[in-house]
Amino acid sequence: GAGKGAGGGRKLPTCAEHDLENYSMYCVSCRSPVCYQCLEEGKHSKHDVKALGAMWKQHKAQLSQALNGVSDKAKEAKEFLVQLKNLLQQIQENGLDYEACLVAQCDALVDALTRQKAKLLTKVTKEREHKLKVVWDQINHCTLKLRQSTGLMEYCLEVIKENDPSGFLQISDALIKRVQVSQEQWVKGALEPKVSAEFDLTLDSEPLLQSIHQLDFIQMKCRVPVSVPPVPLLQLEKCCTRNNSVTLAWRMPPLSHNPVEGYILELDDGDGGQFREVYVGKETLCTIDGLHFNSTYNARVKAFNSSGVGPYSKTVILQTSDVAWFTFDPCSAHRDIVLSNDSQTATCSSYDDRVVLGTAAFSKGVHYWELSVDRYDNHPDPAFGIARINVAKDMMLGKDDRAWAMYVDNNRSWFMHCNSHTSRTEGGVSKGATVGVLLDLNKHNLTFFINGQQQGPPAFENIEGVFMPALSLNRNVQVTLHTGLEVP
Repeated sequence: GAGKGAGGGRKLPTCAEHDLENYSMYCVSCRSPVCYQCLEEGKHSKHDVKALGAMWKQHKAQLSQALNGVSDKAKEAKEFLVQLKNLLQQIQENGLDYEACLVAQCDALVDALTRQKAKLLTKVTKEREHKLKVVWDQINHCTLKLRQSTGLMEYCLEVIKENDPSGFLQISDALIKRVQVSQEQWVKGALEPKVSAEFDLTLDSEPLLQSIHQLDFIQMKCRVPVSVPPVPLLQLEKCCTRNNSVTLAWRMPPLSHNPVEGYILELDDGDGGQFREVYVGKETLCTIDGLHFNSTYNARVKAFNSSGVGPYSKTVILQTSDVAWFTFDPCSAHRDIVLSNDSQTATCSSYDDRVVLGTAAFSKGVHYWELSVDRYDNHPDPAFGIARINVAKDMMLGKDDRAWAMYVDNNRSWFMHCNSHTSRTEGGVSKGATVGVLLDLNKHNLTFFINGQQQGPPAFENIEGVFMPALSLNRNVQVTLHTGLEVP
């Protein structure tokens, strides 16, 4: 072998001329195998010499161990690359979420500023109207006084021209007093404007501008104490209306660190009135039924936790349907009622009159629906109208105080409420006839039609509350409901 000995860098003789088969030892100092002949000649006498096979196994074990370490690091590197790629995707997604959150927060600030601007403009308008009224009042008052003074002056000038001393003296005292009184009316300040053209309104927007310029992100990780939840984000793509019900959906902003225990959903009365709580819970999707038709509702939501209630979300505006689409209600119908045609056609298995209600409830607006008579055997008396939810279902509609109805045969029609009825002679019904029901809750009255002809004046007036479409019939009648119709 070749190498340096331990004795001061002396060059050792090689054993390259010997057969490799004779190598049986390994010089650790020279890091090369050696043969017995070299050992006998004392060429490696001062070196650390070990058995070749043992060193071979030792070095193989060391190399294998080193390879295992490199393999583990390579595996960790691959996993790290996957982690980095996932991090890229998360950064992209979180960036979009943060952008959406920032846009929503800024939109909320703009919305608040817009509402405040409207309030301030209202104050300016009121101040302008007040000043204009005061000035017009002064103009009218001054014009009247000037007209009176001018008339008095003209009269006095004519009297002064009078050449009859006795006649002049008879009225001069009274005229002098009238002129003095007229002059006294123009007291000090009477000819001065009561208001100025300037508006004593100064808007101090500088602090708000400074706050806007200082608007920046804060380090959320520094917030060790739990604070109230942030503003929920309404998911407008999931908010919708159907008939007189609205569905709202929301979510919390991305990477929100504050815990949420629940949400409070508020809705106004559909007429610009006060908000009221309609849902409190942990769900982020809510449907509110039984609202007014043809009404505009404002909705907002806020979150709460153990620290308190967070701020309101941006208000969303939802419009309920102009006209009602509904069917017969199988849940509230008498058990003898049989519904078909997607609950739009009603029959009865009993010879006695049974009641079925519609799925819609009305408390506001004007609503119209029709019922076509598909079968009419043995001269029955079906009744059409409206009822409370708790109307009796085992008797003719209108026989209790919770229903208002028109019942008909093939010759006449009657209006009935509380079992009292008024006979009408405009016409009856037969197979193929159409009965229309017009409920006007703006005028609080109920009107009926047969085959498009109005049956006299409104049948019932001064009705208020919540009403549902209603029908009573027996086994000799089949009726089909038609909704979503325009008011005649």
